Amino acid sequence: MSASLTTGALTEDDLADLDAHWRAANYLAVGQIYLMDNPLLREPLRPEHIKPRLLGHWGTSPGLNLVHTHLNRVIRDRDLDALCVWGPGHGGPAVLACSWLDGSYTEHYPSVTRDGAGMARLFRQFSFPGGVPSHVAPETPGSIHEGGELGYALAHAYGAAFDNPGLVVACVVGDGEAETGPLAASWHSDKFLDPVHDGAVLPILHLNGYKIANPTVLSRLPEAELDALLRGYGHTPIHVTGDDPATVHRAMAAALDQALDAIAEAQRAARVDGSTERPRWPMIVLRTPKGWTGPAVVDGVPVEGTWRAHQVPLDQVRENPEHLRQLEAWLRSYRPEELFDAEGRPRPAVLARIPVGDRRLGANPHANGGLLRRDLPLRALERFAVPVDKPGTTLHEPTRVLGEYLAQVMADTAQRRDFRLVGPDETASNRLQAVYDATGKAWQAEVLPVDEHLAHDGRVMEVLSEHLCQGWLEGYLLTGRHGLFSCYEAFVHIVDSMVNQHIKWLRTTRAIPWRAPIASLNYLLTSHVWRQDHNGFSHQDPGFVDHVLNKSPEAVRVYFPPDANTLLSVAEHVLSSCDYVNVVVAGKQPCFDWLSLDEARAHCARGLGIWEWAGTERGDREPDVVLACAGDVPTQEVLAAAQLLRHELPELAVRVVNVVDLARLMPAGEHPHGLTDAEFDAVFTRDKPVIFGYHGYPWLIHRLAYRRAVHAQLHVRGYKESGTTTTPFDMVVRNDLDRYRLVMDVVDRVPGLAARAASVRQRMADARTRHAAWIRAHGTDLPEVAGWSWTG
Repeated sequence: MSASLTTGALTEDDLADLDAHWRAANYLAVGQIYLMDNPLLREPLRPEHIKPRLLGHWGTSPGLNLVHTHLNRVIRDRDLDALCVWGPGHGGPAVLACSWLDGSYTEHYPSVTRDGAGMARLFRQFSFPGGVPSHVAPETPGSIHEGGELGYALAHAYGAAFDNPGLVVACVVGDGEAETGPLAASWHSDKFLDPVHDGAVLPILHLNGYKIANPTVLSRLPEAELDALLRGYGHTPIHVTGDDPATVHRAMAAALDQALDAIAEAQRAARVDGSTERPRWPMIVLRTPKGWTGPAVVDGVPVEGTWRAHQVPLDQVRENPEHLRQLEAWLRSYRPEELFDAEGRPRPAVLARIPVGDRRLGANPHANGGLLRRDLPLRALERFAVPVDKPGTTLHEPTRVLGEYLAQVMADTAQRRDFRLVGPDETASNRLQAVYDATGKAWQAEVLPVDEHLAHDGRVMEVLSEHLCQGWLEGYLLTGRHGLFSCYEAFVHIVDSMVNQHIKWLRTTRAIPWRAPIASLNYLLTSHVWRQDHNGFSHQDPGFVDHVLNKSPEAVRVYFPPDANTLLSVAEHVLSSCDYVNVVVAGKQPCFDWLSLDEARAHCARGLGIWEWAGTERGDREPDVVLACAGDVPTQEVLAAAQLLRHELPELAVRVVNVVDLARLMPAGEHPHGLTDAEFDAVFTRDKPVIFGYHGYPWLIHRLAYRRAVHAQLHVRGYKESGTTTTPFDMVVRNDLDRYRLVMDVVDRVPGLAARAASVRQRMADARTRHAAWIRAHGTDLPEVAGWSWTG
């Protein structure tokens, strides 16, 4: 393929129609940024026609309009099933303009008609109070990608293509976005794309030279160096460069035809000939000026082709008559009278190359994936549950039990191919390797004899980039499928910003009637803080839950199943849910079985509950103290403390409460899962000491429960950034979450016990001292800890 294409097969009529659409889209993009009246320039522009606040981004818009225009042509000519992911963050004016032109915007928003009146509404609502955002957002038809933060477009595009063999996903990558870490890793996604079972991704790297105020790295590379870089990523670049519209139109048309022919041939070779060689997928490098067709010079300084075109090239239009004159000249340069009729409707030439029906980019059902989503075929849990005849006498690895369940989900979706498990090289480490009995790990690169479970058609996605795992899964979910993200708890923080955007997307779509619900984004966080004793401090951080619970309460859920059967029950629930971000924290190490399956289901349905078998309450009187817990290790320590209290202070009435759904601690008015005050008080009392053993940072429990009557009596033990490479029990001792410290807390906080039970407290303190000496002498935990079990 040549380094620069300058000719194509367009006829003069083709060229005229494409240019008409592109000019119309550019006109509409400028109008959205500037105008609140006089949309068709039926009279000279006056200051009152201009918005009082000019917000928006012009610089990327003409390039996006060019891509949209030319995608329309190939979709129509080839009857392609295609969508586009628009990476440049604030390209909203362009994508909205093209959606209005293809009619999909009016179908979703009937008041924004495809005529002069609708054009006025389109213009006025953009970046205006009560209107729509300046970036591509959930409100934008045809979008699966939130433009509020850069870096994720290409990963989303690949996620959309996985298991969609008939789909072509174009992805415009801005050259500013190309500097981000997530996008840099995303170029490796082509090593995971199966040409038989997956669709195709066509990256379009749009180099317009500048970010907000600086040049971009890739735009300043010599073309040969850039070409070598992209070929090193496994792509075959097709270069389109220029600023003359006719020349660029012809080159872009030729480039798209060449790319789509190459995609079709790669798929044919794999699907018909049986080729297993990894394709070198095509991509397009599009170089056009930033702010192309906009004002060349403003106030004596260059604008077009510079960073000054990034946002609003003329920013004083209401106050500066020269700026007003330039804006009107700019708008009229697109010759709107040739593009729109007397009623403001697009003329036939503008619409000539637009696809029809669901083939339009603004109407493709893959971009509204809830329309395509089918419920997962989930088997009954009985065949996977572990038997529990008596609490705390048998042990299982919860995630290993879950792995058997997920393997069945994989097997039952083998034909429909709409479930994937993603994770950063940790599936087996997290005890989920049973899934390999149903499917392999997706892999298109070289395979060596020593490798295991690699498969061209695998649906387990492992790559040591949490960004890619998150982006792939988001794209997969947004196009109507299901999945689970398994990750070490400490390192899921890497995607904090990404989950922010997805939660915002979900919250926004709840208010958009035409957006159908999508499957929830499910996290399984394991290899967690309390059992990273071998890896040490660097692997110990339970704070992702704090981050998520700061977000929109209608969209976030957090679960701490304490054993294998509760994990199964929670998994069944989250895999059946829609429009949530579910965070499930569970251990992979051997853990006591506390509840039978029926008990686990009832307990998870309540979200929290009193474990009567673990406490020592008597009759109808309130307990003297409440021992609460959330998380598998805190649950064990609280139950061990309850057992010690039963032996040391048998007269004490102890209530044990286990919390699975953390949002149950919140007031009912602040979270859909929150408890009313009466419900909360019935469990935790209004005035008795509550000693709470929590998996994460203690202050989160205080924040969730600070309005409750008992809050002054609430004492939380959890992780307080004291970690190292040590024994499992020493981790809880270091953070004052151990059973002995919890008993000491009870003695300190129950009225009258401080003096009466001083000897008990002393024995507990002595046990902690013995522990410290023992582990340094033996390297293992105390025998009474390592061999502990629940005796009732």
